Amino acid sequence: MRYQFQSQQGQFSWKPKVFTEAIKILIGVNVILFIIDSIFLPLNLSGVFGLSPKTVWPMFWQPFSYMFMHGGVWHIAINMLVLWMFGSELETIWGRTKFIKYYFVTGVGSGLVWLVFNISNSYMILIGASGAVYGILLAYGMMFPNRTVLLYFVIPIKVKWFVLIIGAIAFYSSWGTHSNISHLTHLSGMLIGYIYLTSNNRWNKTSFSLRKIFIDLRHHFEEKKHKKTAETEKTVSKILDRVRKEGYEKLTKEEEDLLYSASKNLSKKKEKN
Repeated sequence: MRYQFQSQQGQFSWKPKVFTEAIKILIGVNVILFIIDSIFLPLNLSGVFGLSPKTVWPMFWQPFSYMFMHGGVWHIAINMLVLWMFGSELETIWGRTKFIKYYFVTGVGSGLVWLVFNISNSYMILIGASGAVYGILLAYGMMFPNRTVLLYFVIPIKVKWFVLIIGAIAFYSSWGTHSNISHLTHLSGMLIGYIYLTSNNRWNKTSFSLRKIFIDLRHHFEEKKHKKTAETEKTVSKILDRVRKEGYEKLTKEEEDLLYSASKNLSKKKEKN
C-alpha cells in the first residue's frame, strides 16, 4: 500500500497572539490519534480513516477522517505548527464556527479532488491535514498580504509572495507522480479556499444589494401610502368643513363614499389599538 502525505518541512515563522479554542481541539484530536496509531500499529488506523479509492465506500467517513491521520512525526509537527501559527488569528477574526467550517470545506474538498484524480489507484491512501492547512495559508495571505514572515526562519518575505510561491510549487509539483507528498491536495486546498472566500464576498455584496433594494422598495411604498393617507385626511377635513357650513345633504355621492370609507378605516385602527 502506497501512502501519500501532505506536507513539506520548514517554511514558516510567525508568532501568533493567542492559542484559540478550535485550534486546541483540532491539534488535540490530531495528536491523540497520531499517538494511538503509533502505539497500536497492528490496528492500522490509516487504513480505516485514511482516504482510499478502494475503501471510501462503504467507509464514507474517510473524506473527513483522513485529515486527522499522519504518517510521521515531521508530517504532523509541520502541519500542526502551521495550523497554530496561521490559524489562530483567523479564528480570532472569524470566530470558531466560521473557522471550523472553512477548515473542513478546504480539507474535505481537497480530499475529494484527490479522490477524483486517483479513482483508479486503489492501492493509494491519502492522509494528512495539509489540504486544510494550505487553505488556511491562502486565507491568511488574502487577509494580511503585506505582513512579513521568515522563510526558513531566516529570509523575510511578504505573506502574499510567500503564498504565491508555495502555490506555484504545489501547481508545478502536482504534475509529477513520483513523490509521496500530494501536491495536488495542497493546490486544491488553496483553490477551494480562494473560491470559497471570493464567492462568500460576492454573495455578501449581492445579499446586501438585494436587502437594500427590498428596503428601498418598502420605504417607497410606505412613503407612498403615507402620502396618500395625508391627501385623504386633507380631503376629509375639507368635506367635514362643508358639512358644518352647508349640511350633510349638500355632499356629492363621491364625498359621502369617501367619508364612509375614512370612518371605516378609522374604526379599524382603533380596534387594533
